[in-house]
Amino acid sequence: MTNPPRLRGPRPVAPSAAEPGQGSEGQGSEGQGSEGQGSEGQGSSARIHLGRVFKAESPSYFLLLGTTLFLVVFGLVMVLSSSSVDSYLENTGFFGTVLRQGGFALIGVPLLLVVSRLPLKFWQRVAWPMLVISGLMQCLVVFTPLGITVAGNTNWLSLGGIQFQPSEAIKLALVVWLGMILSQKKDRLDDWRHVYIPVFGVGGGAVLLVMIGGDLGTVMIMAGILFGALFYAGVRLRMLALPLGVGALLAVLVAISSSNRMTRIMSFLGTGCDAADGTISAACWQPLHGTWALANGGIFGVGLGNSKAKWSWLPAADNDYIFAIIGEELGLIGAIVVLCMFILLAFAFIRIMHTSQTLQARVSTAAVMVWVIGQAMVNIGVVLGVFPVLGVPLPLVSAGGTALLSTLVAIGIVLSFARGEHEHAAAHIEENE
Repeated sequence: MTNPPRLRGPRPVAPSAAEPGQGSEGQGSEGQGSEGQGSEGQGSSARIHLGRVFKAESPSYFLLLGTTLFLVVFGLVMVLSSSSVDSYLENTGFFGTVLRQGGFALIGVPLLLVVSRLPLKFWQRVAWPMLVISGLMQCLVVFTPLGITVAGNTNWLSLGGIQFQPSEAIKLALVVWLGMILSQKKDRLDDWRHVYIPVFGVGGGAVLLVMIGGDLGTVMIMAGILFGALFYAGVRLRMLALPLGVGALLAVLVAISSSNRMTRIMSFLGTGCDAADGTISAACWQPLHGTWALANGGIFGVGLGNSKAKWSWLPAADNDYIFAIIGEELGLIGAIVVLCMFILLAFAFIRIMHTSQTLQARVSTAAVMVWVIGQAMVNIGVVLGVFPVLGVPLPLVSAGGTALLSTLVAIGIVLSFARGEHEHAAAHIEENE
């Protein structure tokens, strides 16, 4: 015997028109009720959409963004102080250099915010085009008369009266490309062929183009980006030993092949730096005056704008040696503040790496961290006399439009990862609720 079918509830019956008064009242009340529900639904919908627009990003997002903006503003103040004398001597007025740097900042900060809204798939699509285009521009530097040589390094390109460094574009392209290629090969990173061929074949070739131009400092930063990305992708250290040894050998050969670089190395070792007898060589002039500027600052500094070294005593005071001016004018306190800002940057990068759900976001964030923090350490180490003069600027602080733009875009890429992961986590929580 089968069970009787389960009956559904009665279907709604249309209101009868036998009682016009009651029918009209009922219809009127129903109309008012539906109208009220509709307006209430629209209001709640509007509140939801506004909440999505104005919702807070993750704490790591704001930490990275706030620290970056602080360093940019601080850098503009220090560029104004350190470059005013040289700008006046170059007939551009006291504000010539800082106005140019401020123009790049006005372009770079909005560009950072725009880049931070781009999704992960966008970076997957543009990784190869970015690397190819930046590599072709670097070929114009080293293989055509368009390349410009400054202080023994052919690292600048002049197109249409605009001078810039394609090597900065290669750094940016490597950050995106390494994250994309290593995420594609995440299950085959134990096979040396899937590590050496793409990373050191393609990425190493891009670094080699910069090495041909002779900019050893930039080459070291780019090599750090390669090895940092591989390390944080989970590649075993024994697989990195051979390329690391080959890279170190190439760096030595490049160093000894240039008389300019050998002079810097010898001055770092103390040759020609006898200040007591007044026989200071040209190579020792900059590091010695950088040390004296730091010593003159003491603990509290001589005051903002009161540097003596910037009066044509310290070359590249607004660029490679701006940390010496910071130490002289703001003292040990100001130098420690700058160091703390870069420590905060590193902390923000690490937090974003730990919350990343994709290998591409984690690798690219690690590459940007090695780039920015590593370059800051090299720059400060050169000023303190820990390293020989390598000619790399202090990120976000030193004068240099191309370097500022590339660094801001790189940080914008990391912000896009932080924002995307935060939205993914928020959506997951809403689904569970």
